[in-house]
Amino acid sequence: MTTEILSAALIEPLSADIRRPVIIAFLVFIGCALLWLITLVSGQPDSPDELYVANRSLGPNLNGFALAGELITALTFLAIPGAVALFGYDGFAVAIDLLLGLGIALLLAQQIRNSGCYTLGDLFSLRAPGTAPRIAGAAITLAITIPMLLLQFRAAGIGSSLLIGASSVPVQVTCTIMIGCLVTCFAAMTELKSATYIHVVKICLVLLTLGAITLLSLRALSWNPDDLLSTAANGSIAPAQYLTPGMWPYENDFGPLNDIGAHLAVIIGTAGTPHLILRISASRTGQTARRSVAVAIGLTGVVATLFIATGFAASAIVGSQPILAVDGNGQSSLLLLAATVVDERPTLSVVLLTVISCVTFLAVLTAVSSATFAAAVSLAHDLFARHRGGRTDDGEVRFLRLTVIALCAAGIMLSAVTYTYQVEFLVTFSMSVAATCVFPALVLTFLWPRFNRRGLLWSVYGGLLICMTLMIFSPSVSGSAYALWPHSDFAWYPLQTPGLFSVPAALVLGWIGSITTPGEQASDDYSELEYTLLVGRTTNTRPRSTNR
Repeated sequence: MTTEILSAALIEPLSADIRRPVIIAFLVFIGCALLWLITLVSGQPDSPDELYVANRSLGPNLNGFALAGELITALTFLAIPGAVALFGYDGFAVAIDLLLGLGIALLLAQQIRNSGCYTLGDLFSLRAPGTAPRIAGAAITLAITIPMLLLQFRAAGIGSSLLIGASSVPVQVTCTIMIGCLVTCFAAMTELKSATYIHVVKICLVLLTLGAITLLSLRALSWNPDDLLSTAANGSIAPAQYLTPGMWPYENDFGPLNDIGAHLAVIIGTAGTPHLILRISASRTGQTARRSVAVAIGLTGVVATLFIATGFAASAIVGSQPILAVDGNGQSSLLLLAATVVDERPTLSVVLLTVISCVTFLAVLTAVSSATFAAAVSLAHDLFARHRGGRTDDGEVRFLRLTVIALCAAGIMLSAVTYTYQVEFLVTFSMSVAATCVFPALVLTFLWPRFNRRGLLWSVYGGLLICMTLMIFSPSVSGSAYALWPHSDFAWYPLQTPGLFSVPAALVLGWIGSITTPGEQASDDYSELEYTLLVGRTTNTRPRSTNR
């Protein structure tokens, strides 16, 4: 991305005649959503486990829709079409990463569900008893969650400011705080089962909205898909490069190596996010968990296709330069496309813009609720409940609610404080932490008999340290036009993301830590765990060892 693009002046994207009814309808939708959520949670259970994983009662279709909904955040809904509109092929590749990430989750889903675990602390404790693995799980959960919250609230502020027609930084910060406080109220009341139904509604609205915009765009182009691609290329900032790799703003001299590292972090990291693991654990059985992920893959494939189509349509019909004039990150592309494609029919334009605004709000609501809920479950289950003493289930639930509020408040404050900074790199940092600290630990836990406590802690903490160090000294933080501090340069690590080196390093650290543990050859209870991962747990106790 050039300096000119990064400093593009913001203009008002919507006319006042369209904006006024859209805002009114949007506020009515928020009120109705609040009433619906109160109805959903009014009879929620007091048992922590039932609250956390819905008593493991979710069927494959319902949970599959919810799993697909977990991937539709404000960032993906607004940013992926914008990335396709501005950067062509490279934005297309980002959309495909969602599918590949679910493919990795499909490989792990049955083992995760059969283990009977639903937090990172639980999973880490399968091979490493004691409090240290649970503390490590909670720490990694927070390292993944807090950057995601910051960016979700920021995306909500940008979308809201575009809707009201004032895109200055003070207005964006104000919108971020207001939407953030509203979302916090939702998140503080939610539980997994009620969130599931909201995800289902959201994914249906996303499919209908993107499908309608795609059809209207094709109509404007005389129903010719070939014209869509050629016109999109002509409307981009670099027509000759639009349909080939290389336009991505974070490219550097290492080209393909940099791209491989970035995609690796997103693909592997998606499967290791705590909220996705929590939802997989809510399935009835291990086989149900696999079917849920398979359903999610099908739905996400359709959504990704529509993301790509609307991105190309935005470049073809609106043009990259007008999108950049409104928003340098392309998050306004869907709004601009909806306003342009039916410009001659104001009523239909109002309807489309209202639905896009409502879906964006639902995306923020569900993303924040899921991320904070999973983090709060980790803290409540792995830390608070481990030192129970005289503490009750009601006390654990109260701790959960307070933790959700505290995490949301931290996300809102960090988002407001960093609004003038370019912090988009936190997306890849969050995914890199999940890829580095969760995926290797799970693979070694499930597949290697000698994996033990020292190996786990070396892999998790060593991977986190490597990930943070490489990210701090990467071009994402200093030394480039898109960096956090573009006017400073202390970067010595050449790639945008650390995943290409941190993921193998975490695997190696887990191996070294395990084989250097004095007097330990193989975990005594690995055969029991292997049996459990194969057939699942039917009780709260682990089945006895069985010779196979």
